[in-house]
Amino acid sequence: MSKVNGRSEVERPEAKRTSLDLEHELPAGDTESESSGTSSGEASAPESELQKLRAERDSLLDRLARMQAEFENVRRRNLKEQQDFRDYAAADAIKPLLPVLDSFDRALQVKSEPADFRNGVDLIHKQLQAALAKLSVQPIAAKGEAFDPHYHEAIEMVETADVPDHQVIEELQRGYKFKDRLLRPAMVKVAKNPGR
Repeated sequence: MSKVNGRSEVERPEAKRTSLDLEHELPAGDTESESSGTSSGEASAPESELQKLRAERDSLLDRLARMQAEFENVRRRNLKEQQDFRDYAAADAIKPLLPVLDSFDRALQVKSEPADFRNGVDLIHKQLQAALAKLSVQPIAAKGEAFDPHYHEAIEMVETADVPDHQVIEELQRGYKFKDRLLRPAMVKVAKNPGR
């Protein structure tokens, strides 16, 4: 029993239970503070997830920038290599022609008879043909051949019964091919039989 305002009262068991409940609620209150800590932890979990995603994004953007720079460097290097290849290929093509130029220079410096000069030019012409043959440049056969539009360009049709129809009777300008590729067609006159 306890005295309240000078009166004695009987303690109620409910009051004890309530105080016990309050004692038990105190740890429960701690649980609430833990749950509030968990909710702030949960709030920090999305924050840390966001930080991870940002770091991953930054890493991917950095890798992308590096790959783009590397691709650009490879592209530039390939363009330079192709240009170097073209330059050196042209140099390799020109080199065999230099002795021909030397021969022309010597022929033009010498004062000689027209017949000797003609013989010298013939030799230079053969030297030039040999140099071109080494480069796989070949003349296209024309005179006496059947007209072939792939290799011949007809400049004139001449009516004649002396040769078969569509035969090349005269070569006006020699044609050339490089390996199997046409460099320049031969300009020709082509026979046309009368009455056809």
